[in-house]
Amino acid sequence: MSKMSELAAEIADLRKCAETIIGIADSFTQMFSGDDKPTDAPAPEPVLTLEAVRAVLADKSRNGHTVEIRSLLQKYGATKLSEIDPDNYKALLAEAEVLA
Repeated sequence: MSKMSELAAEIADLRKCAETIIGIADSFTQMFSGDDKPTDAPAPEPVLTLEAVRAVLADKSRNGHTVEIRSLLQKYGATKLSEIDPDNYKALLAEAEVLA
């Protein structure tokens, strides 16, 4: 083997080693960057707004459930939706959804 072909083989080996080191560095960067979000974490629950609850209840009322909607509001200690505690929106909607 000539000196030039030996040198070319050494350079090729050196390049392979460099590529391997770069690959390892990239893997470590991905592992420890903190950019990855856990895939099994639950998605945050959307916040219910007065407007969103009002839309659902208005639809139920238009479909003939006005008396039941008023009864639900009274159950939560209110005569109108704006008097309901926002913490109760989810429960109120759950009860309203069963109205056919």
